[in-house]
Amino acid sequence: MSKNKLPTIKEIAKRLNVSPSTVSRALHDHPSIGLVTTMRVHQIATELGYKVNKTAIYFKERKTYTIGVIIPDLSEPFFSAALTGVEDAAEANNYNVIFGQSLDSFEREKKIVENMTDHRVDGVLVSLTKETSTYEHFDLLKSYNIPVVFFDRVPNRKDIHYVACNLVSGMLQAITKLVNIGHSRIGLINGPEKLAATSERLEIYFRCLRENNLPTDQEIIVSTTLEKVDNKRAIENLLQMQVPPTAVIVFNDYVLLDCIAAVKAAGLIVNKDISFISFANLPIWEYMDDLPL
Repeated sequence: MSKNKLPTIKEIAKRLNVSPSTVSRALHDHPSIGLVTTMRVHQIATELGYKVNKTAIYFKERKTYTIGVIIPDLSEPFFSAALTGVEDAAEANNYNVIFGQSLDSFEREKKIVENMTDHRVDGVLVSLTKETSTYEHFDLLKSYNIPVVFFDRVPNRKDIHYVACNLVSGMLQAITKLVNIGHSRIGLINGPEKLAATSERLEIYFRCLRENNLPTDQEIIVSTTLEKVDNKRAIENLLQMQVPPTAVIVFNDYVLLDCIAAVKAAGLIVNKDISFISFANLPIWEYMDDLPL
């Protein structure tokens, strides 16, 4: 074979005395091909320096074997861990992953969606920005028959696919723990209305209070846009009440970090003057003295 000539599936098939279709399926680890044959095909392909022509595969199968992931910020431990999990699962199924960081910019999120549409990814996993309140850019993906699955920050819509934590179990555990250590006035710092988790947590919060025979008081429920200044405003509003809550359930750990800073600035002591429980369990808590419950 000429040094300048790229090896082909037909050459691999000839070396192994099998059909080109068998080689093609083996290269994609198709379950219809036996393990021994698959291993032999991969071995010869490596020896010959064969590279899969992804453009040809797309035109033949209408698949790129690529998954797109859109996250707000890779520096956040939750999202870096999520991306690692996606990449591990993709690799195990012979898929590639491309990702983009929205950095909580709605305009940037839209551009990433357009870019992934241009690349004809086979599907997209998305965690929304704090700014996202309209979703027409995701309809673009649907128009190309590219499925979309939301995770963590999920839009408050019924016509979507999403992955989220078990809010019922988490909220019930949180309120039960607080009740068991003597709290009865339990506040809630919730997230933006546009996120599905916000309305779900509020509904479950009320349900769990009733199950523990506690009163429901709208006054001790506040919301935040998830921005630092708004997180501070939310906890300050609760602290300034005539009868403030003795414990607060917080939307996530990033909001809680800002709440703890505000509480300390007010001269109060966490877990003495006010207690907190949050959702996420960031690794940073291992290195802090003011641990939430």
